[in-house]
Amino acid sequence: MFEEPRFTADSLRRQTEAILRAWGMAEPTARTTAALMVETDLLGVESHGVSMLPQYDTLRSSGRLQLTAQPQVLRDGPATALLDGGAGLGHAVSAQAMQLAVDKARNLGIALVGVRNSHHFGAAGVYARIAQRQGLIGLVTSSAQGVLLVPTRAAEPVLGTNPIAFAAPVPADSHNTAFVLDIATTTAAANRVKVKALRGEAVPSGWVVDGQGAPVTAPQAARTQVFDAPDGGLTPLGGSEDGGSHKGYGLSLLAQVLGGTLNGGAFAPLHRRSHGPSAPANVGHSFIAIDPSFFGEPGDFAHELDAILDVLHATRPADPSRPVLVPGDPEARQQAERGQHGIPLPPALLLQIRGLAAAAGVDELLEPAAPFGRN
Repeated sequence: MFEEPRFTADSLRRQTEAILRAWGMAEPTARTTAALMVETDLLGVESHGVSMLPQYDTLRSSGRLQLTAQPQVLRDGPATALLDGGAGLGHAVSAQAMQLAVDKARNLGIALVGVRNSHHFGAAGVYARIAQRQGLIGLVTSSAQGVLLVPTRAAEPVLGTNPIAFAAPVPADSHNTAFVLDIATTTAAANRVKVKALRGEAVPSGWVVDGQGAPVTAPQAARTQVFDAPDGGLTPLGGSEDGGSHKGYGLSLLAQVLGGTLNGGAFAPLHRRSHGPSAPANVGHSFIAIDPSFFGEPGDFAHELDAILDVLHATRPADPSRPVLVPGDPEARQQAERGQHGIPLPPALLLQIRGLAAAAGVDELLEPAAPFGRN
């Protein structure tokens, strides 16, 4: 079986940061952005990590993405704030926004910080984890630049993948990892289709449909259907009306309203009509932090959640070889494995990253990880 080449997380961070800086991003912003992108790959969410670099390059070349942008605080209240991302990548402004929400929630119990005029921010879960690591609950919603989700009963896409993420802490000495739910509101995120195409792997039936609602499973055809075709696209979470796709459709709209519309972010179909397809996307995000100590005795929440996770882990599985997991478990295992053995890159993506580095005049900084079984 072919083993994809693996590279150390540190070298992938340095390579990503070097490319972003060569594109004009300020050093602190590039450092934060690269760290969050590689953290995403370490967690196994490779659809939203460094595999996004080629798309970012296309967007910056078209003028839709301003990599020199510096976030601005537009409004600042006791439990709320609103930031402007300057049409730049969403990673650094989102980390700033969540940390600001955490700081405010420590004083008042709960806080919401919104972002407008942003762009793709990677995986929503990495921002919910910022709150969780500090003992708070984090909730993240976002709109999206892409028009990819086909609403229940529709033939054409209207909404984005519009993620929702939630993270909650357990005691520091627990054998459980934190509860981290990070989901697209489509059956699968668009960039998971992209990764399938990079590897030449068939797309599971139910992820992508054509304009007549028929499944598209061939990898390149599915990618074209999602990113280039005027009809069809991604199914809402649930896959079909009989499977409950109205729930995914509703959750996508919820994320649009809470993450985008609330903060002055765009609704992509209307934005494209009024501004044209080449304008900055004006993606919106919302970051909510909740301090559990305002609702109970300090430590009670984390210990109660820990007990809940224990019950779930102890639930008798239908297949003894496949134990019951809780949200966050797969990512924790990937983080441990990839931290030790490196991050795999599909050969097609590796060629793209090397090409981007060469075009930007950046040295290749990637370092192969030690092979399995060697220290």
